[in-house]
Amino acid sequence: MQSSIISKIEKARRYAQEPDRVTFSDLSLKFRGSNDTYNVTYKDGAWHCNCKFFASWGTCSHTMAMQRMLSGMVPDETETLTKQLV
Repeated sequence: MQSSIISKIEKARRYAQEPDRVTFSDLSLKFRGSNDTYNVTYKDGAWHCNCKFFASWGTCSHTMAMQRMLSGMVPDETETLTKQLV
C-alpha cells in the first residue's frame, strides 16, 4: 500500500474519534419506528418528521432520538435561532 493512502487511513481513524469536528447542516434519513418507517429531516436548523405525533406537537420520539444520537453534531435549536437573529 502506498504511504499516502496509509496516512489518509490514519487521519480518518483520528477524525472518527473526534466527532466534535462535524456539524450537520442538512440531513435526511429513514427512521424505523415501532409501527412504521418515517422520513426524518434536519434542515435550516429544524427537525421534521412525517409521523402523526410530530404533525400535532412539533416533536416526536424519532426526532428526539436523533437529537440524542447526534448530540454536539447538530446545532442546538436555541443556538440556531440566535444565529438567525444576528
